[in-house]
Amino acid sequence: MERPCVAVAREDGEATRQRLAEADLVDQEYGIEHSDGDLFIPVTDPDSVPADLPVVSHDVPARTPQRTPADLLGFEPTYERLGDVVLVDEDDPERAEEITEAIVESDIPVRSVLNRDSKVKGETRVRDWVVLADEGEQRPPTETVHREYGHEFAVDVAEVYFSPRLATERHRVVEQVEPGEHALDMFAGVGPYAIPMADAGAEVVACDLNPDAIAYLEENAERNGVADRITTHVGDVRELTEEYENWADRLVMNLPHTAAEFADTAVAFAGESCVVHLYDIQHEDAPFERGRSALEEAAGDEYEVTTLEERVVRSYAPHELNVCLDTRLDRID
Repeated sequence: MERPCVAVAREDGEATRQRLAEADLVDQEYGIEHSDGDLFIPVTDPDSVPADLPVVSHDVPARTPQRTPADLLGFEPTYERLGDVVLVDEDDPERAEEITEAIVESDIPVRSVLNRDSKVKGETRVRDWVVLADEGEQRPPTETVHREYGHEFAVDVAEVYFSPRLATERHRVVEQVEPGEHALDMFAGVGPYAIPMADAGAEVVACDLNPDAIAYLEENAERNGVADRITTHVGDVRELTEEYENWADRLVMNLPHTAAEFADTAVAFAGESCVVHLYDIQHEDAPFERGRSALEEAAGDEYEVTTLEERVVRSYAPHELNVCLDTRLDRID
């Protein structure tokens, strides 16, 4: 059936689909059509589509309604999808089992279902998990391949920290990267910032305390064809200040709760002009103050600190926010 669609090159399809989905513009009654290297994404309101996305009329197939967990349960459960692994967070074992059964019986593509069994803990920020469902393949039920804005990330949530909720925020940062930049990801994990930045043309240095995270990052760099543009380090990022002093054009500091404690390190890495993306979790009354004060104190009279954006990423807990402070450090002559 002919429907209004956004036409986009296949390689830009997932990023465009997510962008349209965030604006609630994807027409779920019709499927996405592939043709001659392009994707045609049906939209509900063509007049509301951003001006930079071309809208055309194209023949797309009607979609057979998918059976969701909510259809089976009678209520909307809370869960996250990470590749073919589904993550739930239920304290009541009976409710967790009920939700798991509905997820498995639904049309969601799922290989395993995990329930959080601890908070994020330790320097490597990993959790304990209870396996509620597992198809029994050779790989562990906690391991999967997650796809995000055209990139693939192998990840084992029992060994490394990874949050699919931050996909849009990561993409926001990556879209600012220019080819030829020197980008340093100070707490890199499996590479959800480092790999797209390298794909955007940056030369990337990625560091993490967790050797398992760096092992996955190196695998993911190969998987995404950017291994030649990423240098990895296992250990405390402060140990790299001498080697990469005055090197960075862009710094990613995604270590909520404690990133501000590394402000001196960030300033040591900064080149003549350096954009810093500092993530923090703070009380809603002054969520950006700690990060800004830490950078200004560390910069002293060596750099001018300019706030570029103050962004609330998500609510973290009652009256606490996960935020990102974007600043620029410009060396004072």
